[in-house]
Formats: sequence, C-alpha cells, structure tokens
Amino acid sequence: MGATRIVFLGPPGAGKGTQAKRVVGELGLEHLSTGDILRDEVARSTGLGNEAKGFMDRGELVPDGLIIDMIGGRIERAKKGFVLDGFPRTVAQAEALDRISKLDAVVNIDLSRAEVVRRLTARRVCRACGTIYNLGFNLAAGTARCEACGGELYQRDDDQPSVIENRYDVYERSTAPLIAFYRARGLLRPVDGKLGSDRVFAEVMRILAA
Repeated sequence: MGATRIVFLGPPGAGKGTQAKRVVGELGLEHLSTGDILRDEVARSTGLGNEAKGFMDRGELVPDGLIIDMIGGRIERAKKGFVLDGFPRTVAQAEALDRISKLDAVVNIDLSRAEVVRRLTARRVCRACGTIYNLGFNLAAGTARCEACGGELYQRDDDQPSVIENRYDVYERSTAPLIAFYRARGLLRPVDGKLGSDRVFAEVMRILAA
C-alpha cells in the first residue's frame, strides 16, 4: 500500500481524535490534529497561538489563512500518509487542501447535537499527559487524578455547555457543507457515531480496506 491520506469529519465530540489515533497506530500514518497543534501553540504562546486563542475560547473557527499556513508544511513532511483530524472545517479549506494533497477517503462520523453536548460536558483531560477521560465511559464521578500518570484532571474551557452549543452551531453552518463537497467527489464514507468506539473503528478499517 502506498501513502494513505484520510480526513475525518463530524461534529465536536464525535470521536474523530480517538479514531484518528487508532488508525494512525494501525497503519503507521502521521496524525495531524489541528486541535492538538493549536492548543500546543497556545500553551507556548507563539504568535499563531496568541492569535488563535480568542477564537478557540469562544468556540469559533480559527481563520482559514492561519490553519492553511500551519498545516501545509506538515502534510508535505508526512511521506507515509496522514490522518487529518479537525481540518478541513470549511469548503474554502477543503479547496485549499485539494491544492496541497489528494485524498483517499473522507470518513464522516455522524452524531446528534444532544449526544455531542452530553459527551463533551462529561469530558475531562489530564494536565500532565493529555489523556482524555469521560464521566460517561471510563471515569468515575469525583475522580480527580489521571489513572495513567496521576496528573490533575480538568475540564477544558471549550467543553462548557454554552461553548459546546456554539461549536455545534458553527459546525452546522460551516463544516456540514463539506459533506456535500466530498460526496460530490465520491470520497465520503459515512459512519454512525453512536455505535461505540470499537465498532466505529472496525467500520473505519473496513472502509479503508475496501
């Protein structure tokens, strides 16, 4: 198999990051998560991070120019292929990506607004190692420490209910049109996000093997 180039679509909380990491581990690809990259930039107070922070805190999309400049070089260095998680989020970004690299599949993990809010308000993250937990899946209520490293668990600012609702609104306005964009190009592969992590992964691997 040559280089494999995959995009994950879906609303916040659909499990795109989790599935991207599993596919990367299985196929040996480069995981390009714009969310992780942006949070790293913010933590290090880089120029891009400082500019992006205001948009992220409000649950708004970071402007296309910032994202495209950041992601282009990373794609070029991913010689064995890549999984894009969190990019593209607009048709304009998809058109820019098309000029940078061709894709093999676009996996759309579908999840309702109510389920997105339920999942994300229950999410907790380790400050030390970044491990993600969820009160509905793998974390008991009242647990304050990471099982992996003992670090403090916290709720991210963008996992507050009002921000989540805004993020879903932004998704519907700006990102959902990508479904039509990639369907027209014969690249879209839908997956039901309610199936659970293991069944979603199995379906994704079946799609990539087809």
